[in-house]
Amino acid sequence: MGGGARGQERRRREGRAVSGRDVFEYALVRVVPRIERGEMINAGVLVYCRAQGYVGARVHLDEARLRCLDPTVDVVGVRAALRGYQGVCEGGARAGQAEGEDPGRRFRWLTAPRSTVVQPGPIHTGLTEDADKEADRLLELLVR
Repeated sequence: MGGGARGQERRRREGRAVSGRDVFEYALVRVVPRIERGEMINAGVLVYCRAQGYVGARVHLDEARLRCLDPTVDVVGVRAALRGYQGVCEGGARAGQAEGEDPGRRFRWLTAPRSTVVQPGPIHTGLTEDADKEADRLLELLVR
């Protein structure tokens, strides 16, 4: 990438920060076992970085915490939904209808609001040098 003002402007347009770090977006994946109660636990994180062409999901389900909210929760169904998030991020055949979509469209599809037991939280932004490592960091910080 070029230097100077023109290079800085090009990096901004491409989603790259002048500092060499890239803008990324993330959303937590929440499990709300009883929608009417609104209680939830964080069970994963979705990360998207346009400049790096990256979309990824990290999940961790604390089954004991989940059962504290609802002892009758369908853990098998929750785990299947979390695997679905991971599959859409990976692309290919595991992404189902989103198979041919680019990473940004898959992230937008995953973060669209929904009223289900497994649902995305609001989107937040940050800067990162490595979106894949950022996904690991956010899982440890916000989910585990």
